[in-house]
Amino acid sequence: MEDGLVFASAVSTEREVSRSVSELASSIEMQLQGYTPNLVLVFLSTHFTHSARQIVEGLNAHFNVQVLAGCTAEGVIGRDHEIEGEPAISLIAGHLPTVELAPFILPPSSSPLAFIDEDEFRRHVDAPEDTKLFILLGDPFTMSMSDVLIAFNGFYPGVPVVGGLASGALRPGGNILFLNDRVMDGGAVGVGLRGTFDVNVIVSQGCRPIWDPMTVTGSQKNLILSLEGQPPLAVIQELVQQLSEEDRFLLQGGLFVGRAIDSKRERFGRGDFLVRGVVGVDRQNGAIAIGDYIQDGETVQFHLRDAVTAQEDLEMMLLPQLFRSPASGGLLFTCNGRGKRLYDHPDGDISVIQKNLGSIHLAGLFCAGEIGPVGAENFLHGHTASLVLFRPLEVSEQI
Repeated sequence: MEDGLVFASAVSTEREVSRSVSELASSIEMQLQGYTPNLVLVFLSTHFTHSARQIVEGLNAHFNVQVLAGCTAEGVIGRDHEIEGEPAISLIAGHLPTVELAPFILPPSSSPLAFIDEDEFRRHVDAPEDTKLFILLGDPFTMSMSDVLIAFNGFYPGVPVVGGLASGALRPGGNILFLNDRVMDGGAVGVGLRGTFDVNVIVSQGCRPIWDPMTVTGSQKNLILSLEGQPPLAVIQELVQQLSEEDRFLLQGGLFVGRAIDSKRERFGRGDFLVRGVVGVDRQNGAIAIGDYIQDGETVQFHLRDAVTAQEDLEMMLLPQLFRSPASGGLLFTCNGRGKRLYDHPDGDISVIQKNLGSIHLAGLFCAGEIGPVGAENFLHGHTASLVLFRPLEVSEQI
């Protein structure tokens, strides 16, 4: 159907660059059956960092698409498998005839707040106001992604941003990002999408709430000084006695704090919290530090994370999709702390997705931070799986 969305995905584990590019291009062309792609997203394992430019040039020569974007990662994800620690390139191509694309580059910034200035932001991101989705890939060392997302939330309110931070290096200058013929070792690349298509974003934080929600009664930046008038450490030590032996064991792997998206709600459940890790404890005053700023009056709830919970949470978040028409294609941005580091088997997240949704064309990567919305705002996450699904608009939705 000419006005529909057609996706094709492919993975190559061929180490020789020219053969890998040829293998990917041939597979995509065969699957598209004559349809011409206008969007190609490519994710390279770290084994191809030094040959990234050659790969980009080869793919551009084969596809000649409007937008070709991607980055390096410590692991990549194909339609059926998560490939960790081995050479691999994952690619997805989309024939999107009713979708307008607005590619952009955010250069490395020495000022964390640079892109919160609207004039500076608009100089780089020139997407229509009715954009439906942004796909964003960034370098963790040269881009303050949390501040960039503040800009997107302010200048494109309610528009989901999905993507992640490149995980192909442990130092500045080691990651590679690319957009069309531009190949960079910092900053961010992205594309805005508008038009007659439907998009669903699923953000699975993979956590299970424990104990009851509590109110922050004392805070300073990322410190929780008191909960319900008591030092948080004392509260935790008291409540630990209520945990099962299994949950006490899980607690050794880390404790997480969920910040309520809307503290005025009377009841809370999964999906109502932005989950952040507990990163420090002050035993003198009983304060705890979390990986985010916090304010007095916020509602918080402690959370635990394990493989079973992560799988259950992802399955629960996917459940509403079972009542929709099959997705045409998708992108998966998952934490490099998931995969075989979390599950006791390979393909932990992708197997859940394909089992629940059926076999859809999909590509993705393991990230050093995942981007996705919780509620109406976009956030940078950790230990999260951020999935975006594309569908054509139903006839009733186009009227």
